Amino acid sequence: MQPHKTVATPHASYKPSFRQRVVKDFRRNAMIYLMLLPVIAFYGVFHYGPMYGIQMAFKNFSAGLGIAGSPWVGFEHFQNFFSSFFFERIIVNTVLLGLYDLIFVFPASIILALLLNEVRSRIFKRTVQSITYLPHFISIVVVIGMMVDFLSMDGLINQLIRFFGGEPLSFLRLPEWFRFLYTSSAVWQGVGWGSIIYLAAIANIDPSLYEAARVDGAGRLRQVLSITIPSIMPTIIILFILRIGSLMALQDEKILLMYNPMTYETADVIGTYVYRKGVLEASYSFSAAVGLFNSLINFALLFSANYMSKRFSDTKLM
Repeated sequence: MQPHKTVATPHASYKPSFRQRVVKDFRRNAMIYLMLLPVIAFYGVFHYGPMYGIQMAFKNFSAGLGIAGSPWVGFEHFQNFFSSFFFERIIVNTVLLGLYDLIFVFPASIILALLLNEVRSRIFKRTVQSITYLPHFISIVVVIGMMVDFLSMDGLINQLIRFFGGEPLSFLRLPEWFRFLYTSSAVWQGVGWGSIIYLAAIANIDPSLYEAARVDGAGRLRQVLSITIPSIMPTIIILFILRIGSLMALQDEKILLMYNPMTYETADVIGTYVYRKGVLEASYSFSAAVGLFNSLINFALLFSANYMSKRFSDTKLM
């Protein structure tokens, strides 16, 4: 008796084409793609569409001639920026404020999440979360207004200084105080909101790991160092890479509201310089060149951070 032979049918080796797979996927997930359209439209209109104006950085833009009709000048605006008297000052200020953000603002959310995770009282934990989340929803304008009121010569801070026998200070007019005020207010406003993603990552840790650690005699601190932090390290690395990618993209609106000519020494950054040159002085091509330079630096930092993470760990963006 001969063994049964399987006869291949014409449809056995059939594979749908790429176009057919895409159409099938669109039909199956039509509502999901419909929900995605507003996001795509937002980035297309406000992020990719304006990239047409990048060529202004290489032209001597004239409103009468338009972007296409303006004459090319090559890298002239970049050379003028690099040789500018303010180049070193605004680069140093931008980098320092970005580094302060990485050193103080970024770890603050991680520390708060680790501390909240150790709290056993649910009422106390939710109360602290609510209090720390609220500043995120306060407008930057309101935050700066609060700072102006508290730090004025007759404000609460100077009244306390007088009470203890000190001399009042005009904090917002002293360049040496700007970086501290900018960074500390950023911590206050963002620490609670930034901790949400770390709390979510901690909630996904397998509880059996903590049980095994307790059986082995590990204390609370050892559990945090050996289980919690390593488990959320991929999340930390991804957010750290993204933070490095925006190292020189500071909160320009906040700085514009905080600074004044007396604090330019430590407060003037690339974003505010672009605003003064482009909006106030109408040097559109020059400001476009400076803005493009800043974007290229951020892109290089993002690419470098991702490359280093990919080389020394298993976590990467792409």
